[in-house]
Amino acid sequence: MAKKIDKTAGEKYYSLSAEESLKRAESTEQGISEKEAEKRQAETGFNELREKPRKSNLQRFLDQFDDILIKILIAAALVSAALAFEYSASFPFVKGLHSIEEIYDAVAIMIIVLLNAAFGYWQENKAEKAIEALKKMLAPMARVVRGGEEKKIPARQLVPGDVVVLEAGDKVPADCRILVLKDLETQEAALTGESLPVKKQAEALKDEKAVLAEQKNMLFMSTVITRGHCRALVVATGMDTEIGKISEMVQSQPEEETPLQQRLEQLGKALGFGALAITLFIFGFGLFQGREAVEMFLVSVSLAVAAIPEGLPAVVTITMAFGVQRMAKRNAIIRRLPAVETLGSATVICSDKTGTLTKNEMTVRKIFVDEKLFEVTGKGYEKEGVLKDGSKEVATPVKNSSFSFMGLSSVLCNNAKLVKDVSGDSRDVAGDPTEGALLVLAEKIGFDLDDVREERERLDEVPFDSERKMMSTLHKDRKGFVLLSKGAPEIVLKKCSKILIGGKERNITEEDRKKILDANREMANDALRVLGFAYGKMDSKPAKFDEKSEKGLVFVGLAGMNDPPRSEVREAIKVCKKAGIKVVMITGDNEVTAAAIGRELELVVSREERVVTGAELDSMTDEELDAMVEKIAIYARVNPEHKMRIVNALKKQGHVVAMTGDGVNDAPALKRADIGIAMGIAGTDVAKEASAMVLADDNFASIVAAVEEGRIIFDNIMKSVRYLLSCNIGEVVTIFTAMVANLPLPLLPLQILWMNLATDGLPALALGTDPADEGIMERRPKPKDSPIFSKGQVARLTAVGILVAAGTLGMFYWVLMVEGGAGSEFAVGRAQTIAFSTIVFFQLFHAVNNRSDKHSLFKIGFFKNRFLIAAVGLAAVLQLIVVYWPPAQAVFQTVTPEWWEMAAAIVISSSILWITEWRKTVWNWLRVVD
Repeated sequence: MAKKIDKTAGEKYYSLSAEESLKRAESTEQGISEKEAEKRQAETGFNELREKPRKSNLQRFLDQFDDILIKILIAAALVSAALAFEYSASFPFVKGLHSIEEIYDAVAIMIIVLLNAAFGYWQENKAEKAIEALKKMLAPMARVVRGGEEKKIPARQLVPGDVVVLEAGDKVPADCRILVLKDLETQEAALTGESLPVKKQAEALKDEKAVLAEQKNMLFMSTVITRGHCRALVVATGMDTEIGKISEMVQSQPEEETPLQQRLEQLGKALGFGALAITLFIFGFGLFQGREAVEMFLVSVSLAVAAIPEGLPAVVTITMAFGVQRMAKRNAIIRRLPAVETLGSATVICSDKTGTLTKNEMTVRKIFVDEKLFEVTGKGYEKEGVLKDGSKEVATPVKNSSFSFMGLSSVLCNNAKLVKDVSGDSRDVAGDPTEGALLVLAEKIGFDLDDVREERERLDEVPFDSERKMMSTLHKDRKGFVLLSKGAPEIVLKKCSKILIGGKERNITEEDRKKILDANREMANDALRVLGFAYGKMDSKPAKFDEKSEKGLVFVGLAGMNDPPRSEVREAIKVCKKAGIKVVMITGDNEVTAAAIGRELELVVSREERVVTGAELDSMTDEELDAMVEKIAIYARVNPEHKMRIVNALKKQGHVVAMTGDGVNDAPALKRADIGIAMGIAGTDVAKEASAMVLADDNFASIVAAVEEGRIIFDNIMKSVRYLLSCNIGEVVTIFTAMVANLPLPLLPLQILWMNLATDGLPALALGTDPADEGIMERRPKPKDSPIFSKGQVARLTAVGILVAAGTLGMFYWVLMVEGGAGSEFAVGRAQTIAFSTIVFFQLFHAVNNRSDKHSLFKIGFFKNRFLIAAVGLAAVLQLIVVYWPPAQAVFQTVTPEWWEMAAAIVISSSILWITEWRKTVWNWLRVVD
């Protein structure tokens, strides 16, 4: 067995030399053997991020029953079944209540409960499989040296002690200590938040407490090699990597219930207590009237069941599932079903800028040469475009010395390449997007990129770093050697003693410097990122080419570029503002550029809206941030770790927060937010795992579209809830009033269950497919801590229930008296049949009318929800079958009514439609706001 790997020592490899690192890992430059690799893998496990232990299929199925309404329904079913077996022998007939009815009750309830659980399990299982498919598509390979032989293996098979070979474009497969390298740079934004490439080294660091971003001789899992190549020693794999530690922290974050889940749980508890109170009161009241105890127990349980909307859990699940399908068509992939509704409740969207609000395609827009500003046309990385002086196109700019030197610097002082994208129809950049934009500029000036690079081979380089803020390269020229530089304008300008104007060099003056800095400021205020360009000529190659060579340069000009906002984003932000949703931009840009982009997108429209930098955030206490967070529209120069503070501050103010992210360091904030949104294109696996939603197109407008879908879903669920509860209130009031009046029961238990599951359930499901209400994105989100119903809505639900009960009891009493009174079994049976039909048709008319609580049915379109029309029609047909078909009559104890009795029942029940329409008209006229 191999010696146990010292995992804690792996954290300090950056302070060791390459030789010491190999010795500590018990490896060599030739790698370890296959046999040794197998032993180590048995100890460390596979090189992959562990997820939370997955629940078994049985546990996930049982989780579907963890809902208070479901528990109440199961309890009702068990009581019904117990009553059937307990009393079937002793009480074969108790005033129309048969043991078989209780069996029907129990079976019917359990069928709906099991179907709901099966559907929820199926939906979650489908989402899990989709995520697994994504992971398989992204499974990486690694080039490894084992026993001196280089081979390619799945990255998951790497172990500490392996030696890997990496080059530009490769994804780092594990945490590694660099052994040897050539011009190595990595992109570590996903881990550290540093947007610029990081220059690497092989030498040991003296600081044994170096933070992650300072460990220049280390490579970290899931970062990308952007330049050069290396051999590196694997020192940590899987959950022992830096990304693994963050992943473990993310998994420890508890899941929070969505606003709708919280409200439905409150509703479920209220209904549960209400059902218990009804049971006890009716049972006691019946005993007080002198009725039989068994009869009253059965009736009170039936009434309690009537108070519970059996179809509600299924309606909520299926409505959300429909929403998931619609969102997927709008590029929003929902990973967890309840997240569908959370989006509709969002009050703040915190969005990254690059690639989400913008296209992530840097494009040069303006250049400053020969003391003039020129416009550059074109889009993205396509070379179509020209240089314009005002309205006039610049002819053959490559023949102009100033343009020519800027073009040469753009090609040669550059490490990027233009390549075909995945589709093959357009171009993308391999490397830094800023350098990609400069390559396109050179093409527009008139250069062929391959020819220029072939003619002027790069001899040496002083790489860019965040402290120097410039980059220089050395090339052989026709008359000697030429140094080409680009970088921050103020830095480049300090290195210049001359300026190129009209093809001639002359000494640079203070007036020249002022004009250059003014042009720089003007472009920065237009949300452009500005680079300065310069060159220097040498007769011979310097003995050592370093930053000391960057002196006495000739200033050429400036190039201003931007990552243009997506065309649809400005309108999407306007929609958010109308919807009462605050949009916050988070970017690594400086505050001037960020503010300019904010103005362009109309994120910043008043002096009260502030731009805050990461440095300012660091200087604030949590209390100071809490007090200011409502006024902050843009966070500039921030790192991913700042996002957690932003989320916490907003949540303290009662906001429902949606947060976007793509990097590993974004994951904790994505998990903490009410809804974390990962980027599908640029996002890391850890970010996607932490999120509730993944954007397939990384587009902010897709978030807003998903918010609209979330609001539609919430509205439709609420329509179904209002409908089911008002129907159940009608049933409870009907039976309760009949008992108080000492009348026979107008509805039998099985009839009640039939209504709740069939004639109520079908329309309730159809309401879940209703189109969006007019102005759905012009109203403010419902406060997070608000009750599920306002006082006005509770009053209307109660009023509808009373109206239904009054009409049903009126028909029941009328038919009872006409047919012979309460003493006639025939009269009671016919009266119950008419009461049963009346209340069903009341509910069907109410379903059609319930599409809007505010707008008239005739305004929103009677036939716009065809599913509802079909559901109401089917429910009506089913009711007529139950009333008129002899086999169904035997089960539901109905009798064939006279035609005029059924016609009267339909006419009376239609009153709910006309009365509610009148109420809407009056309220809209009086502008009553609920």
